[in-house]
Amino acid sequence: MNMIQIDWAQLWNPIRLSLQVALIASILGTLFGVALAWRMTRSSAKGKVLLETLFLLPLVLPPTVVGFLLLVALGRRSWIGQFAEWLFSAPIIFSWGAAVIASVVVSFPLVYQTMKTGFRAIDHHLADAARSIGASEWQVFRYITLPLAFPSVITAYILSFARSLGEFGATLMVAGNIPGKTQTVPTAIFVAVDSGNMMMAWLWTISMVVISFLLLLLTGRQRTS
Repeated sequence: MNMIQIDWAQLWNPIRLSLQVALIASILGTLFGVALAWRMTRSSAKGKVLLETLFLLPLVLPPTVVGFLLLVALGRRSWIGQFAEWLFSAPIIFSWGAAVIASVVVSFPLVYQTMKTGFRAIDHHLADAARSIGASEWQVFRYITLPLAFPSVITAYILSFARSLGEFGATLMVAGNIPGKTQTVPTAIFVAVDSGNMMMAWLWTISMVVISFLLLLLTGRQRTS
């Protein structure tokens, strides 16, 4: 009976890269989401609705549309792409950094909405009381608002990580599918199925199911705690 041979390096590389991209993207996305949600919940500017609509657009746009817009914005013909290439001596597109940027963009709406709900649930009389005794806005945020909203921060981070882990369309547009460099698990599964390598497709699929299940389990426990 022949033993099935598994190329563990081929199996592990996309998983490692997916986890790496998701970890960095979820940290950045959570930081941006917390900062902007805190700012917007305190703002009454006339353009607030339009700005929030812009924040939430990646949630409803097809990932390929988001990827195309990022490709134009970060490409070698854009000033952003040219500046980054001058700064890092390499283009942004078709790098794992591009995958991080794509993941941040598509996961940001989840973080923003979660944090907006979390901040609005806080008793603002506590913040007003702190201000009345001379606390600055930064002190109010650091010692009152953020600790009370911390469960929402954890939930937002986990959702961002899970969304980044499963990102496919935008990532494929701006980062490509270079094995060992930009190939994440979703793109690896697509290529494996397309080439008929069902065993590797199943192994990557099972790994994603297990990781996603654990993340959702953590989110559920966080919400009920």
